[in-house]
Amino acid sequence: MPGPYADKEIVLGITGSIAAYKACELASRLVEGGATVRAVLTGAAQEFVGAASLEGITGNPAITSMFGQATNPEIEHIAVARWADLFLLAPASANLIAKAAQGIADDWLTTSLLATRAPLLFAPAMNMHMYAHPATQANIATLTERGAHFVGPDSGALACGDVGPGRLIDPAAILERVRVLLNPVHPLAGKRVLITSGANHEPVDPVRFIGNRSSGKMGRALALEALRQGAEVTVVTGPHEAPLPRDAQSIHVETAAEMLEAVEARWNDTDIFIAAAAVADYRVDRPMAEKHKRDGSVLTLTLVPNPDIARHVGLKKRADQISVGFAAETHDAVRNATDKLSRKNFDLVVANEVGVAESGFGTDTNKAWLVAPGMEAEELPLMTKDALAVRIFARILTAVTASPDPSPVHGASR
Repeated sequence: MPGPYADKEIVLGITGSIAAYKACELASRLVEGGATVRAVLTGAAQEFVGAASLEGITGNPAITSMFGQATNPEIEHIAVARWADLFLLAPASANLIAKAAQGIADDWLTTSLLATRAPLLFAPAMNMHMYAHPATQANIATLTERGAHFVGPDSGALACGDVGPGRLIDPAAILERVRVLLNPVHPLAGKRVLITSGANHEPVDPVRFIGNRSSGKMGRALALEALRQGAEVTVVTGPHEAPLPRDAQSIHVETAAEMLEAVEARWNDTDIFIAAAAVADYRVDRPMAEKHKRDGSVLTLTLVPNPDIARHVGLKKRADQISVGFAAETHDAVRNATDKLSRKNFDLVVANEVGVAESGFGTDTNKAWLVAPGMEAEELPLMTKDALAVRIFARILTAVTASPDPSPVHGASR
């Protein structure tokens, strides 16, 4: 399966920052994802990271100066500026941001920024006082107004000893934004996608709970793909391992009852609902107010059913809403998914195998079937959860195209 950056051409501009070494990780992950990467190092960047490292990672010559390479037209600034699908500036220093805002072109990188028509993504990294300075903020505002994009910075301890905003944001967050920007078509622009993700923890006492093995990886993959398609994304998540995309609104809950409350509060403004959470079917009837002390006796718990979130909101589903569910099954996956399709008023059910080595909770891959009304179940090969999210949204887009226009009341509430 092609990677998320397959057949994309990315210029990675690296400036003088202690965080320049992280550009090697960015380059590596972009190449692993299928991108062709050309690294450009300013003179200051070369004090922190070597061109040879970037050349080894990308398989392409690194660009380090305006002159001396002009005999090779493939790496002249105009040629590469036309070639690029994206310019990623990471780390982006205050100096580079200022030059870009003012149109200064005194080296290879800044000259190319003027020549390219590709999207620009800046990942700032600098001292907190430099970042907060009115000149820097004005330059960021100018570039944003012109259509450039920014991701970060993070707050934390800086190399100079200060603590505050200025750290290069985590490479995973940068790559999330890259993935979104590399998709020029946004078929879900203006749509609101609500996703449940992760597990539920139902308390036994203040320190113990009943839970399951859901990692939230499928929910994360779905949120990323929805963002890539241009949607406004909210994720109601229980406890999870996989970090959620920073561009998605995250609502953190613990129990099934809390998850239902969060979903209901957002239901009327939802266009597409995806129930990817592993919702706890049962909860302890009367959780203990104090920690239960082990005394060697048998502990008996009375479990009562939790609300069925998908069925509860499915019965309220309007004609202009699309609802997608998951069926985590150890056997009879298609039959069980077909039953769930009608009982919970889903437009699509993703049946996936659990309890096996390469599919289900905690894995990076899934074996799944897509089950929809009036259609034969589509069996999919084992694939990554990112790839499965792409297939799911392909089906959703078909349903979006065929669905009625929103009612006047629904449209007026936006």
